[in-house]
Amino acid sequence: MRNIVPVLVLLSLIVTSCVSNRKYASATSSVERLRADSAAAANDAQALRSQLYGMEDHAKLTAAELEKRKSELRAKDDELKAKAQRMDELDAKLRAQSNAMSALRQKVTDALVNFNAEDLTVTLKDGKVYVSLSEKLLFASGSAAVDPKGKVALGKLAEVLRANTDINVMVEGHTDTIPIRTSSFKDNWDLSTARATSIVRLLTTTYSVPPLNVVAAGRSEFMPVAGNSTTEGRARNRRTEIILVPKLDELFELVGDQQP
Repeated sequence: MRNIVPVLVLLSLIVTSCVSNRKYASATSSVERLRADSAAAANDAQALRSQLYGMEDHAKLTAAELEKRKSELRAKDDELKAKAQRMDELDAKLRAQSNAMSALRQKVTDALVNFNAEDLTVTLKDGKVYVSLSEKLLFASGSAAVDPKGKVALGKLAEVLRANTDINVMVEGHTDTIPIRTSSFKDNWDLSTARATSIVRLLTTTYSVPPLNVVAAGRSEFMPVAGNSTTEGRARNRRTEIILVPKLDELFELVGDQQP
């Protein structure tokens, strides 16, 4: 049971890291195959031991037959050791990744410590760091132009991102359910996407965050964190989330793109 939780965390990270469907399917298959192979190998070894003990008590068996069974058992034990080593390596990398993301969350929190908690929160969830910034901090109502106070916060965050280039950055714009239709934006999809793009442009152009690490996405009104029936709830939903996701290249070396 000790390997199940790390595997689930790995799969959660893979989904959010925007890897290709082929890599995701390959990694998922490899992890499940490794677990199944380890269980099957353990069962085979136990069966061989049972057979061997019975044979040693059977007077008619030849020495050659006994030695053959012993050789098979040694091979199976070696296979089990190799599989256990691979699972230990995977666990170690996942623990190191978890520790690194915890440290990153603290760095981001320290960089943004002077901002109001109502306007900015930093949380660690499912192995990813979520930086949630309110509309009030970043934008005027119905606008995608970043306010000066929002630029200060993004500049502080960018300092951390430039020092941690092994992180992928997903910028997601969110709105409430009140429709918008202006000369600039046809609907909330337009507004949320434009806001995410404005922030990505600021991070990459003004603050020199590597553009290959950054993705912009508009979520419109469809991922609320509060009810839209109250003013307070709608204010919470009008937000931008900057999600910091670890790159998984080393983990793919262990569990991805392997032949059955």
